Amino acid sequence: MDGDADRTAGGAPHPGTGDPPAAREVIGPGGDPRIAHPEVEQAPPSPGVALDCGWGQIVFGQTFAHRSQAAEVLRAEVEGTRDICIYLRDAHVFVAEHPDEFFVDPSLTYRLDLPAEQISPEPPANVTITELQTIDEADAVNAIYARNGMVTAPSDVLLQVASRPEVQHLVASLSTGRVVGTVTVVDHAALFNDPANGASLWCLTVDPDAAPVGLGQALLGRLAAELTARGRAFVDLSVLADNTGAIRLYKRLGFRQVPELVVKRKSPINERLFRASPPEHYDELNPYAKIVADEAMRRGIRVEVTDPQWGELRLTQGAHVIYTRESLSELTSALAMARCDDKRVTRRVLSDAGLRIPRGMTAGDDAANADFLERVGPVVVKPARGEQGRGITVGVRDPESLRRAIAEARAHCPDVLIEEMVPGEDIRVLVIDHQVVAAAVRRPASVLGDGTHTIAELIERQSRRRAAATGGESQIPMDHGTTDTVADAGWSMDDVLPQGEELTVRRTANLHTGGTIHDVTADLHPVLAEAAVAASRALAIPVTGIDVLATAPDQPDYVIIEANERPGLANHEPQPTTERFVDLLFPTTASPTRSARSGKPRRRARRARGTDPGNATVQG
Repeated sequence: MDGDADRTAGGAPHPGTGDPPAAREVIGPGGDPRIAHPEVEQAPPSPGVALDCGWGQIVFGQTFAHRSQAAEVLRAEVEGTRDICIYLRDAHVFVAEHPDEFFVDPSLTYRLDLPAEQISPEPPANVTITELQTIDEADAVNAIYARNGMVTAPSDVLLQVASRPEVQHLVASLSTGRVVGTVTVVDHAALFNDPANGASLWCLTVDPDAAPVGLGQALLGRLAAELTARGRAFVDLSVLADNTGAIRLYKRLGFRQVPELVVKRKSPINERLFRASPPEHYDELNPYAKIVADEAMRRGIRVEVTDPQWGELRLTQGAHVIYTRESLSELTSALAMARCDDKRVTRRVLSDAGLRIPRGMTAGDDAANADFLERVGPVVVKPARGEQGRGITVGVRDPESLRRAIAEARAHCPDVLIEEMVPGEDIRVLVIDHQVVAAAVRRPASVLGDGTHTIAELIERQSRRRAAATGGESQIPMDHGTTDTVADAGWSMDDVLPQGEELTVRRTANLHTGGTIHDVTADLHPVLAEAAVAASRALAIPVTGIDVLATAPDQPDYVIIEANERPGLANHEPQPTTERFVDLLFPTTASPTRSARSGKPRRRARRARGTDPGNATVQG
């Protein structure tokens, strides 16, 4: 019932109560309860605990005397980090008091009662689980965070936090030394003498490309065993409600849902978790269009999906309307598109601008083609027009293979380009508004042997993983390009690859054919950056992906092999590619202080507040 049973609805105190009218609850219009004269609760100073993990703080709400004190901690969230408040008493009231500042995270909390003997702590074959101990391991953990769309942390802070007795940070590594999984757990009893004797698990994630099946379960089992040895009663974790795959796994392992809420501050990094409902057909968009819609909605720009299969959006802010297709917009002229569409034209424009390109020719008769092959050595054969690596053959060395490669390319375009094969790293440089925004090394698809499965089976499994991680955008085709690459390495598709041996199965590094991409923005040599910007200006294109072959990202030697008029903005985490694209489209929405989530957030110098003086400092 509304109101207090000992009080009248009219507003006068019940006879004999002595309550002043200022403290009474009354019933407002429409039956809505309201407080006539609310009193501000004066809470004593709180020793509340907030543990800085580098990527953000874990704010333990149950340790604060009053929720207003937790609010002050959350308001101090550092830009580029994500603070998380859990176990806050009356979290719904807290959010109702500050609806413009905070929100309840759309996540569920699951609890594993200990001991959990049903979860095996044994890792998969060829995997070792140890505590985080080195800066290289911390760097690898950050790389996994970034590839999974998570907030990264300064590597030295990860190490510092991992060294605390209240924290256990585990890493899973292959026999090659490659880190393929990580998990962090906080011991509440050790951190703040938790009367519930619990713990909480954070940042459980694995490498989407290289982690063996069952690794996440093994990490959980290892932590459960170690927490049991410490005498802990349970371990909690929070998972987004739409992560149905993870939830199924947790339930199968014995986790049960508990009514604990997570509260976060409304900030750009959390936008997708609290913004208004997306437009009609939003779910039909591919990842490259969806991130543009996300960034536009974050800024209050109206988004309409005009063609979901095409990835086309109508963006509106006041009287300013612009159409986009992924990273292609009305700002790119038809002429600029034509220059990028035909690779022969791209070569002429870049060469005239004084930029380095590989030697090449348009495929002619067999004699001319063979003569070019003899003069330049191994070549690359590609359709003059096309994208996503279709019809490209790399490493052609003899006239017969050349004829076959040209026929393959002509299936996609009647005009075929033959270029010398220049050794080096395949680097995509993303240029927006004639400024380098991101750079990444692209590497061909590879598989890791387990001593059990055939190469064909390994490729199939890896292809499924890549497809799942990229929304179906990246898959390894089982065509002659793959079989030839495997054969050139001395293997057949039916061979069993020895455990721990890595085999490259494609010559091209295109994402769409299973290639992987690795951020090298910070290492890009100025000569390469200048060449990419010069190329964008020569092509007169506002957004482009310049493909470069270079000795290394930090070396000046290069040739430009291609320019893409619709580069994938989603392939360059943690660089602010989408932010810069929307800055270009709607410059009035650009923030002069907006910075890249570079994986090294601005350092904070906060105390990790705790009831135990031994918990005094965690610098970040």
